[in-house]
Amino acid sequence: CLENADPRTRGRGIQLLSEVLLQCYSLLQEKEVLHLVLFYENRLQDHHLVIPSVLQGLRALSMCEVLAPGLAVSVLKAIFQEVHVQSLLQLDRHTVYSIITNFMGTREEELKGLGADFTFGFIQVMDGEKDPRNLLVAFQIVRDLIVKNYALGPFVEELFEVTSCYFPIDFTPPPNDPHGIQREDLILSLRAVLASTPQFAEFLLPLLIEKMDSDLQSAKLDSLQTLTACCAIYGQKELQEFLPSLWSSLRREVFQTASEKVEAECLAALHALSACLSRSVLSSDTEDLLDSFLSSVLQDCRHHLCEPDMKLVWPSAKLLQTAAGASLRTCHRVTRSVVPLLLEQYTKHPQSSQRRTILEMLLGFLELQQKWGHVEEDESALLALRAPVCTVVFSAMTDPSVQLQLVGIRALTVLGSLQGFLSPPDLELVVDHLLRLILHEEDSQSSEAAMEAVGSLAPLYPQMFSERMVPRLGEELQSEREEEGSRAPRSLRQRCLQALAAVSTHTSIVRETVPVLLQHLRQVQKGSEARNAQDVVSVCQSLHRVALQCQQDAESCWYYHQTVVPYLLAMAVQAAMQESTHPLLGKALLEEEALAAMVPVISAANTHLSPELAAQSVSHVVPLFLDGEVSFLPQNSFPCSFQPFEGGERFEAQRRLVALLMAFVCSLPRNVVIPQQERLLRELLALSCSCNCPFTATTAAKCFAGLVNKHPAGKRVGRLPWVPVRCCWGGDQPVSSVSPGQQLDEILQLAVNRLEPSLAEGPHRTQALTLLLWVTKALVLRYHPLSSRLTDKLLGLLGDAELGPVAADGFSLLMADSPDVLHKGCHADVRIMFRQRFFTDNVPKLVQGFHGAGPDVKANYLKGLSHVLNHLPKPVLVTELPTLLSLLLEALSCSDRVVQLSTLSCLQPLLLEAPQIMSLHVDTLVTKFLSLASSPTMAVRIAALRCAHALTSLPTTVLLPYKARVIRALAKPLDDKKRLVRKEAVAARGEW
Repeated sequence: CLENADPRTRGRGIQLLSEVLLQCYSLLQEKEVLHLVLFYENRLQDHHLVIPSVLQGLRALSMCEVLAPGLAVSVLKAIFQEVHVQSLLQLDRHTVYSIITNFMGTREEELKGLGADFTFGFIQVMDGEKDPRNLLVAFQIVRDLIVKNYALGPFVEELFEVTSCYFPIDFTPPPNDPHGIQREDLILSLRAVLASTPQFAEFLLPLLIEKMDSDLQSAKLDSLQTLTACCAIYGQKELQEFLPSLWSSLRREVFQTASEKVEAECLAALHALSACLSRSVLSSDTEDLLDSFLSSVLQDCRHHLCEPDMKLVWPSAKLLQTAAGASLRTCHRVTRSVVPLLLEQYTKHPQSSQRRTILEMLLGFLELQQKWGHVEEDESALLALRAPVCTVVFSAMTDPSVQLQLVGIRALTVLGSLQGFLSPPDLELVVDHLLRLILHEEDSQSSEAAMEAVGSLAPLYPQMFSERMVPRLGEELQSEREEEGSRAPRSLRQRCLQALAAVSTHTSIVRETVPVLLQHLRQVQKGSEARNAQDVVSVCQSLHRVALQCQQDAESCWYYHQTVVPYLLAMAVQAAMQESTHPLLGKALLEEEALAAMVPVISAANTHLSPELAAQSVSHVVPLFLDGEVSFLPQNSFPCSFQPFEGGERFEAQRRLVALLMAFVCSLPRNVVIPQQERLLRELLALSCSCNCPFTATTAAKCFAGLVNKHPAGKRVGRLPWVPVRCCWGGDQPVSSVSPGQQLDEILQLAVNRLEPSLAEGPHRTQALTLLLWVTKALVLRYHPLSSRLTDKLLGLLGDAELGPVAADGFSLLMADSPDVLHKGCHADVRIMFRQRFFTDNVPKLVQGFHGAGPDVKANYLKGLSHVLNHLPKPVLVTELPTLLSLLLEALSCSDRVVQLSTLSCLQPLLLEAPQIMSLHVDTLVTKFLSLASSPTMAVRIAALRCAHALTSLPTTVLLPYKARVIRALAKPLDDKKRLVRKEAVAARGEW
């Protein structure tokens, strides 16, 4: 074939040889490669039908490692001389680019020996290329030519022209494009070329200026982004000639554009220009271009700052702040010129709205100082203006305008963060102003902003805040307590407590604030008014915030733990013991809301402890509850013994404190060994099943579940049947000889034995169901084998007339995150995707149970199903939607308000995420939503109107037949007596 006179036959022969070489090029020897290269070079002079196969063979040879020196140059010269590349098909042109890329990767020094001839040859190859697949490769070759320092010689402009002709990229990929090339790929690839060398500057910058003035937004954005990229490698020499034009274009776009994208890119380009000029090293005989450039910026923008009501004030401020943010030099230069002017304008303009605008601009420049950190006094323009700046900021904080106060607080926070800027007298004023706003400012916005500022500044000036703020907050609390009848405004008391928490952001301050909070709690305990329970909650909320702030610092965390936890336990134990003898004393601490507020305090104090310290602490707390060991508590002279697990009415108050035990042991790290754990679990189990107080029974069940969740795994539990069997708790066998896995098996077996008869009949069915729910959740989270059996029992209870509704609501408990136990924050064993697994295992059973249930209990199955679906990740729910949608629609007809609300909450996001499936049921959906928009329950009306609003995301052709009907129906809720309903009705009707 290779000697055949017919070019097509010769082409087939060369094609076969090339295909073989592409398979085995790595096996060739040097002499074979030499022989083949000479053959293929000669064939480049053959008929044009042969050329594509020749190029494939050369591509194979270009990948050979044994290619002799000089052959790469020989091949490329032959291609440059003999082949008119742009007349070839796209695939063959791509082959040429691949050959060049291969040689540049392996024979760089040889190619550089060609000098500028290689660059010129490639320019000829690329000139006129149009296919985006080839352009991506060609742009990469050009970038490598520049970055790897190939000689460009006299062809710099030609290389620029052959690439810049594609700027800006205007490419829309065809639909269903198999190659996946996007416009952004080409833009970034071309930008990498244009911004790769300062040698292109004299040609590129005029092009960028021209495209910046274009009417096309895409061209503006591309030009601005390319200019920003170029500034990273340019110097003063490249920019000098074009600076006036560049500044003029940037200024015009910022002043006139309506596009936020264009404005943002203009500011980014200005920042890059200023940073580039700042980097340039000055010689004695060169002009300081940075100074002259900033002079132009100041001249064109500065005077607009004197017109706070005019539209150019903010664009001018943005330009100045952007330039100032580029470097320390620009910051000094602009600040020195602008800040005195802003201070002067603040004094000249008495209106609060104008002052707010001016102060917000000043704040922008102060934040730039923050960026550059500590500055020597003789170098900082701002330090010379310390007095007037402080005067202006303090003035804003005393202004009647809340909005001006808020800006003043932000400015004050920034000033405080500038190291060495505020003098001690200034700092005293700062603390005084913040304290006044916190305690006496009527508007809550200013008070909250001041507390946030305190939290930011206190770690920087701990001594000042410890000495000047904390004592005064303590005095306010004390004086409020001493007032006749203690009738001071609760808001003042609340603010004092919140401020004490906010300021506790440093170890030394925490040591001052925690005793104040605990002392206040002690005073609250001594009171007898009904409102004291709410006061306990307020103190605990502050203590909880302090605990969260201490978690990142080991010293603060341990101090807080060993101070607060024993104190709270001592007060609660004392209150519980007094309950039997003096019913009014300390009663506030035993209220459910007060105990519930203490739970997160103790939990947060535990979660970040080291295992060693946690083990040390738990060794005191567990004996306190099991054996009444009170010796570690402060003020531990109690009138009687502490026995929270004893029966009888006189121990009822003590039993409530199991909530605090739950908070403590359920928040410990999993690797902390809990002493007497089996005994503790047995006591908790008994209490949860037999206690008449719902609060105590529930907390005991949660505590039991929390411990079971973290218990080392058992192996035999999968065989535990749901029948009463003899308890194997131990006989005479010591617990220490039983493995942790066996212990868990036995604990769960004991729980099964207690639950079965209690659920069947008796006065404690509700308590047994609560225990079942929490134990099931504990096991579901950790994928324990027994969880499926417990869930089946729960499903069976849906058909129970008495417990069915509670069991249905229990599915929400199983799927939702629990705030106090069984979540990752308290080190619970929570496996990923447990919700998806629960859904897969149990939703078919729920559906089956629904179809087989009697009419009086069907609602229970719908409620359980809606709870499961409501907590399922939406992508999972969308995939299951076709099989479940009919049930969800049926749930909307249920008379149970909880079912309606839960189902509506489930359907709303599905309307947005699965419009095609929902469109098939649009008639039913419209009818149901409009009917529920008149529900007597406000929450249901709101949810129905939100769903009606979400319907508008379905295809317009689906909705048009219902448009008039929906608009008429939504007129009625426009007159609803509840504002929130009217608000949703307006939004929904407007969309329709």
